[in-house]
Amino acid sequence: MTLAELDRLAQLPFFELLQQARATHERHWPKQEVQLCTLLSIKTGGCSEDCSYCAQSARYSTGVDAERLMSRDAVMENARAAKANGSTRFCMGAAWKGVRQGSKRFNDVLEIIRDVSALDMEVCVTLGELGAEEAGLLREAGVTAYNHNIDTSPEHYGNIVSTHTFEDRLNTLKHVQDAGMAVCCGGILGLGEQAQDRLRMLEILSNLDPQPESVPINVLMPMPGTPLEDAQPVDSFDLIRMIALARISMPKAKVRLSAGRTDLSKEAQALCFFAGANSIFYGEKLLTAKNPAVKRDLDLLEALDLTPQAPFSDVPKPCATAAGIA
Repeated sequence: MTLAELDRLAQLPFFELLQQARATHERHWPKQEVQLCTLLSIKTGGCSEDCSYCAQSARYSTGVDAERLMSRDAVMENARAAKANGSTRFCMGAAWKGVRQGSKRFNDVLEIIRDVSALDMEVCVTLGELGAEEAGLLREAGVTAYNHNIDTSPEHYGNIVSTHTFEDRLNTLKHVQDAGMAVCCGGILGLGEQAQDRLRMLEILSNLDPQPESVPINVLMPMPGTPLEDAQPVDSFDLIRMIALARISMPKAKVRLSAGRTDLSKEAQALCFFAGANSIFYGEKLLTAKNPAVKRDLDLLEALDLTPQAPFSDVPKPCATAAGIA
């Protein structure tokens, strides 16, 4: 979708925009379902990047201590608990600039991925930048989707991070797609961007070929000690409009209501679902930020007559030779 088309949609009256988004949603997602995803930080803190919103950057004093990669047993305990609670996608995040083939930490992550994949859950990881070789190994190990958000517009990107470029993000997404993994890619509202930056972000996402399989829409949760700790809050109606625009521009994507849900009322979340959100992060914590309690989420879904989505029917399995990869 072009920027001009997105701009025309953004100018629509609120309820007219929601009506268009709802009609699009019902054409492509006729069942009243929501994907439940659990996100686990398997390696927290100590990141060399300078993303101005992130409490895990080693460049800021945020109170988040650097930790080692979690043990395979600890990750599996969390994965089994997530599955028991109804999650169909298990997402694992590591605070790294990227991973490289042949390194011990990457080999350890591959082993963890193979074990989680054996639980018949969708496996999503976010490990920073990827090359073509690393992307291929992740796909062989059983990764369903790779999360790598573009965060904001290319024009605003340099204002929030200097240790990598917007083009670096796009290069990783290309490697992910070339390897046969689904792309999980969205952005963050509240980074000091303008309305046009939000539309540009959606323009970039909607013109990926293929479009992202899932699109997380995050609202910044300002972290003490980061450059954006005093960022202005995002109005909930702005978030709902972004959900609607994402649904219209990427009709077949799962639009994920992500970070920031703790500050949303039940009614605001209901409008997000009406506008086209059909995926949430589910559990007590998102990396270093709080998330609504499991029971609260289940009660809300029940009140809205929504049910959990089933996992992909074509979740990739580890290749027969994957166990022998060094």
